[in-house]
Amino acid sequence: MEVIILPSEKDCAKLGGQLIFDLVKENPACVLGLATGSTPVSLYKELIRLHKENDLSFSNVTSFNLDEYIGLSGDHPCSYRYFMQEQLFDSVDINLKSTHVPNGLANNIEAECDSYEQSILEVGGIDLQILGIGSDGHIGFNEPCSSLSSRTRMKTLTGETIKDNARFFESENEVPRHCITMGVGTILDTKSVLLFAFGEGKSDVISKAIEGPISSMVPASALQLHPNVKVILDEPAASKLVNIDYYKEVYANRPSS
Repeated sequence: MEVIILPSEKDCAKLGGQLIFDLVKENPACVLGLATGSTPVSLYKELIRLHKENDLSFSNVTSFNLDEYIGLSGDHPCSYRYFMQEQLFDSVDINLKSTHVPNGLANNIEAECDSYEQSILEVGGIDLQILGIGSDGHIGFNEPCSSLSSRTRMKTLTGETIKDNARFFESENEVPRHCITMGVGTILDTKSVLLFAFGEGKSDVISKAIEGPISSMVPASALQLHPNVKVILDEPAASKLVNIDYYKEVYANRPSS
């Protein structure tokens, strides 16, 4: 796990954008795993800028989103399909037929989850997965106590996650209680991961995920098992890391190639 600490969210988004730019240029048909919520918005703005100003084409890229609320249609303003259209897809040249978001209105949720897993396998797996982290340590909607070998499935959201996500709805009562999410095991199968966290409010959970024990109580801690993870943090999010000076020293003295 490489921990990268930068002065601001803007700096983090710029680095993340460059890493994705390099991947897409090297492999135009790569498979991206995408996240929603407030954390990746600045990254998506940077990708749009790179598309418009630096000839970054997504025309052959395939994408899979982490999750979707059960009960919301793709055109619902709070659905994650709608979010992706608004924050990224409508502003770049990606083929919408190559973008995948779980179907929250599926008649058979279990079959939808199995189909989603199969679709990822059929394209050869996810080359790079973008992640944020919840205040309780969740990645995707893998809440505390999620199995670290879990696959795409239905999950019930915790009260804390519902409160965190209520800002996107008119009231807390409108937040769906269930979702479809990629499992922790699904995420660990990806070839590489970029985990972003910004702000002092994420500092406690970041310290647990990076420096604490691997535990289902902090699902993001399972990323310690992944061989290719970059954790990209602004200064406030990194402020409670015990080894913060070491991480900065390692990044400052990284090899040139």
